[in-house]
Amino acid sequence: MTRTTPPRPVDIEAVFPALAAHRRTATRLHPRHGVPGAGDSSVAGPLLWPADEPWPVCTAVHPKGTGRLLSDVRLRRRIQEDARGRDFTVEERRLLDGMRAARHFPDLRDDAALPMLAVAQLSARDIPDLVGPEGYDLLQVFWCPFEAHGPDRTIDVVLKWRRSADVGAVLTPQPEPPVTGREECVPTTCVVHPERVVEHEYLGLLDEGLQEAVSVWEEDLLDDDYEADPTSSASYATYEEYEAAMAAARAEEPDEIDYMSDLSIAPGWKVGGFASWHLTDPAPVDCHVCGTAMPPLLTVDQWECDGASRSWLPIEDRDAENDPRVIDPVGVYLGRGLMRVHTCPTDPFHPHRLSFQ
Repeated sequence: MTRTTPPRPVDIEAVFPALAAHRRTATRLHPRHGVPGAGDSSVAGPLLWPADEPWPVCTAVHPKGTGRLLSDVRLRRRIQEDARGRDFTVEERRLLDGMRAARHFPDLRDDAALPMLAVAQLSARDIPDLVGPEGYDLLQVFWCPFEAHGPDRTIDVVLKWRRSADVGAVLTPQPEPPVTGREECVPTTCVVHPERVVEHEYLGLLDEGLQEAVSVWEEDLLDDDYEADPTSSASYATYEEYEAAMAAARAEEPDEIDYMSDLSIAPGWKVGGFASWHLTDPAPVDCHVCGTAMPPLLTVDQWECDGASRSWLPIEDRDAENDPRVIDPVGVYLGRGLMRVHTCPTDPFHPHRLSFQ
């Protein structure tokens, strides 16, 4: 099933033609629970990984046998999914109560080579904004599910570019780490529904004159939308009449439009587009090899959309806007909810960088 982002509530380039110079496309992935194949673009699905090629491993020194069992994380999610709309059974509650963070593998050394977790497989045939090395049409993303790497104590991400036509026999079964540092480091297996959209640059990175013009325009919209309280000069025989009048007034109120929430940067998992700096000041992300500015290649987001960005919810999901399988399909929470993988446009084989919001 396709996913379709509703048209933006305002053609912002018609209001501010200068924003045409700050436009970029992004491919929203719209992950949803499913069973992808090894040749499909997916989140946490099986990979088109050659049977004769070593699987990526984490060799950094950190506790690797302590945390949540990967099998428990997946079982918990299956139980919660099966129990939607009802109470847990006695057996389900017993299983859930037994799932604890612990030192599950005391013999697993901190310097052991731990298989990395398959996070995503993205094919250029599905994802128009996937820009990689010339001749490579497939990106495979891995991470070590322990936030214990580098001075910032984050996860470690590995990117593998390959030519899908070169893959013969596919590795099966595919390795996995037995333990994860946190449940929120484990993505749920999803099929993706790629959709290309247009984004506009983060407000704080526009020139000051354009920033000010957008802010004044937003304030004028609020003034135009304001209406006096419909109950201020009316009287009602009963409380029920008052409540009915208030409900009718709320239904007629226009949705508030905001550049950052509705007209700028799409929420959710996506490839390409712009970076949002909604929790920190904008920070340069430049290549450590050549100094080139590195745009985001992959955005890993906690939400498909949140309350502020609800206008981006796909049309097909409007009847399920409170369904966690739509709003939080992947179950990943990194940093303060959002992580980006940046790659060098000059040479995608240069070391990538991460940024968090």
